[in-house]
Formats: sequence, C-alpha cells, structure tokens
Amino acid sequence: MSDPDPGDAAGADGLRRQLGLLDATTINIGTMLGTAILLVPGQVAAACATPWQALGLWLAGGLLSMLGALAMAELAAMMPEAGGQYAYLRRAFTPFTGWLYAWTTSVVINPASIAAIGIGFATYAAPALGLGPMAVLPLAVASIVALTLLNCLGLREGARVQTVLTVLKMLGLAAFGVAGLAAGGADAAAGAAAAPRASPVLALIAVLWAYDGWMEVTLVGSEVRDPARVLPRSIVLGMGAVVALYVLANAGMLAVLPIGALAESDRPAAAVAEALGGAAGVGLVTLLMTLSSLGSNNGIILSAARVPYAMARQGEFFAWAGVAHPTRHVPVNVLLVQGAWSIVLAMTGTYDQLITSVVAASWVFYGLSAVAVLRLRRTEPDAERPYRAWGYPWGPVLFAGASVAVVVASAIDAPVATAGGIGLLALGWPALLALRASGGRVGGQGGQRA
Repeated sequence: MSDPDPGDAAGADGLRRQLGLLDATTINIGTMLGTAILLVPGQVAAACATPWQALGLWLAGGLLSMLGALAMAELAAMMPEAGGQYAYLRRAFTPFTGWLYAWTTSVVINPASIAAIGIGFATYAAPALGLGPMAVLPLAVASIVALTLLNCLGLREGARVQTVLTVLKMLGLAAFGVAGLAAGGADAAAGAAAAPRASPVLALIAVLWAYDGWMEVTLVGSEVRDPARVLPRSIVLGMGAVVALYVLANAGMLAVLPIGALAESDRPAAAVAEALGGAAGVGLVTLLMTLSSLGSNNGIILSAARVPYAMARQGEFFAWAGVAHPTRHVPVNVLLVQGAWSIVLAMTGTYDQLITSVVAASWVFYGLSAVAVLRLRRTEPDAERPYRAWGYPWGPVLFAGASVAVVVASAIDAPVATAGGIGLLALGWPALLALRASGGRVGGQGGQRA
C-alpha cells in the first residue's frame, strides 16, 4: 500500500480523511444501485394499472428520497463526523436518541441490508453458474465474507473497488434502459392496462428500498476531504443520478413487456433481457446484477462499520469496537462482527421480509433527521452551516411527515415484518442497560454516556 498523503494524517477519532468527491459520490450511487432495481420493478408493476402509474411511483419515491437527501446534506456539512446520523441525533436531541439509532442501524438496518443484497446477488448468480436453489445461501455468504475482508485491507482499497463497480453498473443500467426503449413492442409502448393485484403502499416501500443508501456517505464523514463542500455535493449528485437511471431503466422494461407480463415475473430484468436478446441478453443482465449487488454491498459494508465505531469512541459501546487498525486505519473489529451478524440474518430471513423490516426501521430515523434540521435551526441559529437544505422549512417538514406515513402504512400492510424492525428498535433501551450492567467496559476513548 502506498504511503499516505500528508493531509491523510489520522484525526482525533483514529480515521484518515482519504475520500474525495468521486469516492464519496460513488459510495452513495453504488450503494443505491443494488439488486432492487432488477428485482423490484415486478412488484411495482403488480400494483399499477398502466406503465405511467408505475413510472410515477418510481419518480415519486425518488423525489421523496431527494427531500430527505437535501435535509441530510445540511447536517452532513455541519457535522462531518463518523457515524453520520448517530452524531446528528445526539446533538439535535439527546445522547440516547443517537444510541437508539446506532443500536438499530447496527443490529437490523445495515446488517439486514447486507443480507438481503447478498441473497439477491446469489438469486441471479446461482443459475448463471449452473447451480441449483441450494447454492443461493452459500453464494450469499461467500459474497459477504469476500467484501468484508476487502474492506479490512483499508479504506482506499474498498473505495477504489467501489468506484470501478459503480461506473460499470451505471453504464450497464443506462444501456439496458436505452436498449429497451429502442426495441419496445407496440403493445407495451401503447401502455396496455392491467388489473392491479398488489398494494401500492407496499410497492412504494419497495421503491424506497431501491433508493435507500442516499445517506451512506455521511457515515464516513470524518474520512472525507473538504467535507463541508464534498459531502452535500456527493449526496445531491448521487441522488439525482440514481433517480434518472431508475426511471430510464423502468421505462425501458415497460417498453418491452406489457405491464401485466412484467408483474408476473419474479426476475423482471431477466425477462426483459430475454425478450431483447435471448440467452445473451439474460447473461448480460446477470453480469449487471452481479456488479450491482457487489457494489451496493461493498458501499454498505464500508460505511456501516463506522456507526458502532463512532458509538464506542463516545463511550457508548464496547471498547473493542472503538479500535482502528494501527496501519490500515479502519475499524477491523467492527467489520468482522458486522459480517458475521449479516450472515446470520441471511440464514434466517427472506428477501421481502428483510426489505420491509429495513425500510420501516430506517424511516423512523430518516424522519427524525429531518426534524433535527428544524430543531438545530432553532437551538443553534448561529452555528456554521456550509450548506442549507433547499426548500427549508417545508422540505424537511414534508419529508418528516412522509416518514411517519411510510412507517404507519408499512405497519398496516405488513404488520409482522414491520413489528420485527420496530421491535429491535425498542430493544435499544434494555440493551443499553444490559451493556452497563454486564461488568465489561462499555466505551472506547471515554466521552459522554447516554
């Protein structure tokens, strides 16, 4: 590994500022561009009567996520610290609010995302390798292990792989959408209607899952160079690029297959590719699927480990979690434990169940982060804000309200899965009490306890 740049000296939290605008942007884009865009369009189509309604759902989910991204960009520029929302919620509300987010994201949100994306990757990769359904779980586990070990090597190694994978899958997804529009059949292009047979609420939740990851770079805030400029730009640029790519890809799919046929497929991208190019088309989509899932999981694995690391550095978690590798300057201990827990979740949950649980728990804290923007504007009006959220205060207010609606709708339409995510969130308080009563040291470098 090359010698570090002078500006890359380790900061007070033991991590180095090594990421530029390209790195930060590809972390966000690469995390969002995962397996969902190749698997979810069928779920969305099943909830819509026309192609225009389906595209409207994708655009609505993107615009809603953009409002959250704009609010998060203000917080990120104001507090460029490891852990992202953990730091923001501590400062805006109480240390316990930050702890609750860190507990939930470390136990359910990020590990469940890693598990679900690993399963999605293996669902496509197993048939391509000539393997049966029994190979899906082993392949998912192998991918999680490989990416975890890659990120243990160092931040630059993980970021370089992220950039390469992200650029390749952006080009591939754009080409897929354009090919579909160019070769679209007359029936599909005419927008033949189909009878919806699924809940539009669950379809919107699936869309939001596909966009999830727009705040991932905030978790590595203390490792970004010139964070006041780079963090908000990377968040907004990444969100805008993914909305455009998702709408293009879905327009291409809906131009090739009638909406009813798309709704019947559990592998919609493969069905469209087969209609476009037969076996060769399916092979190309499988390659795109592989790149998408690996890039998405690499981004989550890279960034998510910084949450328990930041928590430990504040004295609110076990000391081992707050230790960075002495030469690689990455939280290796957390990376390994995170990988192991993600594998456990992959063995016990299904793709759809993990999606619903992750979205429900995530949006509780997304909403709180929007409220944090409002609260900090009131309690710290003179604080330095290199970036101010567009549309304040209505943007954060609208996003916070939408977050409540997503969680409530999720609870109504998928009560069991939602209860699982919210239940793990509620366990944050007894978990903190148990950690304090365990007799072991809870904390790394000292700091205020929750």
